[in-house]
Amino acid sequence: MSKAMNKIQIGQQQLTPGKIVCVGRNYAAHIEELKNEVADEMVVFSKPNSAISDQLHAIHQEAINYEGELCFVVEDGRFAAVGFGLDLTKRALQDKLKAKGLPWERAKAFDGAALFSPFVRISEVDPALTLELEINGTTVQKADTSLMLYKPATILNEISRFMTLNDGDIVMTGTPKGVGIIQPGERYNGKITLRGAVISQAEWIAR
Repeated sequence: MSKAMNKIQIGQQQLTPGKIVCVGRNYAAHIEELKNEVADEMVVFSKPNSAISDQLHAIHQEAINYEGELCFVVEDGRFAAVGFGLDLTKRALQDKLKAKGLPWERAKAFDGAALFSPFVRISEVDPALTLELEINGTTVQKADTSLMLYKPATILNEISRFMTLNDGDIVMTGTPKGVGIIQPGERYNGKITLRGAVISQAEWIAR
């Protein structure tokens, strides 16, 4: 029997994303942090609906890394809502796959690999949007769109060149520096702010 499709919250409305499209290597400091090379083109990969969860796990066959991201929901071909997302990664497995020139799905698209705060509708993508991730009350990641190598409008245009983005699809725009290994019992608070005011946030306890 197939599992029911996972949903996300936008205000009082629930939507079912068909897919999650993710941008990699979009912050220079994070590229340096992981000792990666700057790609010639925007790095894009995807996660299925089955990756969406509201439970944060520290282990899924191996240790998992957290990556906080600014995320958008697509409607009518534009970014219509914003929220905070955790892109979870099996880093050791990803490094092994990259070294062999193989795809990353085993390290990025597993069940529970994407967590989201409630999304908030926006009329436009304000450049002052900022993501922030705290672990046990300490800020470990913080960045706004000015630090992105590919800004949201460029991301939307580039993805749309080769892939149809349907209403409800999520685009994760990459993570800034400060990624690390999830430890059981840690308290994660992810939030999106606009000119200092929190517009969306969520809290998870790692299991």
